[in-house]
Amino acid sequence: MKLSTKKMVWMGLLIALSFVGANIKIPSPFQSIALDAMPAFLGALMLGGTAGAIIGFLGHMLTAATAGFYMTIPVHIIVAVMMAITMVGFNFAYKKTNLIGAGIVGILLNAVGAPFILIFMPKFGWPFFMGVVPFLLVASAVNVILGIAVFTALEKSGIQINKEFGQNGK
Repeated sequence: MKLSTKKMVWMGLLIALSFVGANIKIPSPFQSIALDAMPAFLGALMLGGTAGAIIGFLGHMLTAATAGFYMTIPVHIIVAVMMAITMVGFNFAYKKTNLIGAGIVGILLNAVGAPFILIFMPKFGWPFFMGVVPFLLVASAVNVILGIAVFTALEKSGIQINKEFGQNGK
């Protein structure tokens, strides 16, 4: 990943927005689900999969820190890695399809794929998975739709995102 000054500034801005989103919570039976992923989805579209992965990883860790790492730090690291993988998959889907296809992939990876890994960990299992997935589907859909909406608005506004970042993350 080639890092220009402009790309690093955008990444820093999106990581900061992840922290803000970490403080906007959707209640669920398992603590709360934050709106920290929208900047990562936006970053994956604008800056590419690797940048989106970094933003997603750090965004989740900030969210977990604001909640006191309630699932333990090792579990949150696993979830943050899954967020990073989600952003790479989201960007890959965008390159191969379009925004709608990428949106569907992003929602499914974030809401179903990421918590699926926790099934195999002690104290989680199927009850956790079945309980959290409906709330993650809602939160993921909100994050993905907002990320796509902001990306589309930035494209239409004339901001030169395609020349600086490799054709809109493609």
